[in-house]
Amino acid sequence: MADQKKPGLNPNASSFTFNPVASSWAPPAPVQQPQPPPPVPEVPAATQIEQTIPAIIPKTEDITKAVASVDIGDGEEEDDEIDENDPLWKATLEMANGNREEALRLLEDPDSLMKHPQIIAALALDGPKQEDSWEDLEAEAEQKVEVEVEEEAPSVPVEPDPPTPSPAPFGEAGELEVKEDEMDGEAPPSTAVIEADPREHLNIVFIGHVDAGKSTLSGQILYTTGFVDKRTIEKYEREAKERNRESWFLAFIMDTNEEERQKGKTVEVGRAHFETVNKRYTILDAPGHKSYVPNMIAGAAQADVGILVISARRGEFETGFEKGGQTREHALLAKTLGVVKLIVVINKMDDPTVEWQKERYDECVTKLKPFLRTCGYAVKRDVCFIPISGLQGANIKDEVLSSDCDWWGPLVAAGEHNNHQTTLLGTLDALEISEHRKADAPLVMPVLDRYYERGTVVMGKVEQGTVRGGMDIMIMPTKHRAKVDSVYINDQPVKVAKPGENVKVRVNIGAEELHKGFVLCSAASPCKAATSFVCQIALVETLPERPIYTAGYPCMLHIHTAETECTCVKLISVVDKKTGKKKKQPHAIKGSVLECRLAVSQSICVEAYETTPQLGRFTLRDSGKEQGITIGIGKILKVDEHKKK
Repeated sequence: MADQKKPGLNPNASSFTFNPVASSWAPPAPVQQPQPPPPVPEVPAATQIEQTIPAIIPKTEDITKAVASVDIGDGEEEDDEIDENDPLWKATLEMANGNREEALRLLEDPDSLMKHPQIIAALALDGPKQEDSWEDLEAEAEQKVEVEVEEEAPSVPVEPDPPTPSPAPFGEAGELEVKEDEMDGEAPPSTAVIEADPREHLNIVFIGHVDAGKSTLSGQILYTTGFVDKRTIEKYEREAKERNRESWFLAFIMDTNEEERQKGKTVEVGRAHFETVNKRYTILDAPGHKSYVPNMIAGAAQADVGILVISARRGEFETGFEKGGQTREHALLAKTLGVVKLIVVINKMDDPTVEWQKERYDECVTKLKPFLRTCGYAVKRDVCFIPISGLQGANIKDEVLSSDCDWWGPLVAAGEHNNHQTTLLGTLDALEISEHRKADAPLVMPVLDRYYERGTVVMGKVEQGTVRGGMDIMIMPTKHRAKVDSVYINDQPVKVAKPGENVKVRVNIGAEELHKGFVLCSAASPCKAATSFVCQIALVETLPERPIYTAGYPCMLHIHTAETECTCVKLISVVDKKTGKKKKQPHAIKGSVLECRLAVSQSICVEAYETTPQLGRFTLRDSGKEQGITIGIGKILKVDEHKKK
């Protein structure tokens, strides 16, 4: 008799609990009986239960089969009736076109049932979202759920006790998601739009010959300023020791991919941030190998200040500075790409071949000064020289010990080589470049990259003007109009970004409408777009197989973030070295200064150098047979207007 009274599943229960953890489920075979009339709202649920229980108690063997086929979890099922207002039952009955037997049959296969969006939507009515995938319901199902909730809200009685929780793992996840949803209602402080940091921001690019110590110096700065913790450094030390490269551990901070760590060569431009009391900085660690000069150009185009890293080790300085070394090419490119201040750090002064000798420092400085003048730098005003040890950290944040280098302090006190600070960070904090930034000019922001993440996000540096959320912009050279939805600095939303800031801008236009080399401009005053322009070029190098520059000469043009093929369509004049006067000449050779007209196949964003220097200076490179070289640097004198047909 006890077995006959054992409770089982009731197909007419007042509520239905669906357990997604169960691997299978099947209700007991329904007892053949007349279809009950629809429930009358005025009749209490307790009276209905008393009237229907005697007629629906299943047999003992049915109960045993049902209990064996159902995963009941940790709790016990209760005998209840089917609630005609239950969302799951209503959805299933609707799918069965009102046929109750068909609805019960559908409930026997929950896996197939869960493929229907109306079932998922119905389950979502009973509480919070239980799985992440449920957030992606179809729009129609979501709208239907909202309508059903509004219609059923008055008829649902308010229970004083909380609902019975689901099994532990599923219930805990559901409760966690409820808290996350509640938090989404109020934006956390970290995502609130704030005013940008008032401290000046500088973009620093580390350039120089391969193996000069650029990545090690970058990592040392981040470690010294506290932006890399001790535990991370210890991890990199172990990894470097396993590779038998103990001195590379600081470089691993910037060189993050396996290829760079295996070969010890930077390939992509590394990017990191640090700050001092006075300023904020973005580090751009450029590759030093000649195979990756295009990547170096992309990094230097974003920079305001260049740190030219020179190795003082015997033989390494000479290798980098002689013909074919990257010391010369990087210094030349940096000036052309807009680096207004240059700090030359003589690295590896602690090397056994140097040991902080003043003679070696003076030798490097003496050879570098004349060359930097030919690159266009005002050495006495815009260039300074600092001896350092990137591996030991000497003269980076703290001054080198006088016991190791007794001549550095007196040299700084005398102001030699334009030195007024004893350390690298002190020199950076003392730099003033605000005169080169125009906040009140029309917006100019070359596109460095773009991607899609809940909208189109554009990456770039604000060259001039300001960008703020809600402003109207024009995308050149396509002349598409767009609107700025939000502006981010270091992934923090800000109200406005000033010149010199590396930003991410969310715009209301498709990602396919933007490409690297495009420019975000003020809608009222966009920049020019052209396929040809008149320019002045200094021919600094030529290929052995192509020693002269003439009309028809093809090469690669690098201007701001754009890179495209160009051709000299007309050689206008060549400056005579002896008299300084212009003369017509059909060709030019290495060392010449000339005027010519360059043409490209598609429109690019350019401006005359006198009006907008950021869009008016460029570099010419020729790939050649073996290795690409920089053949010339130039500035735009006049932009050709499009002729209307």
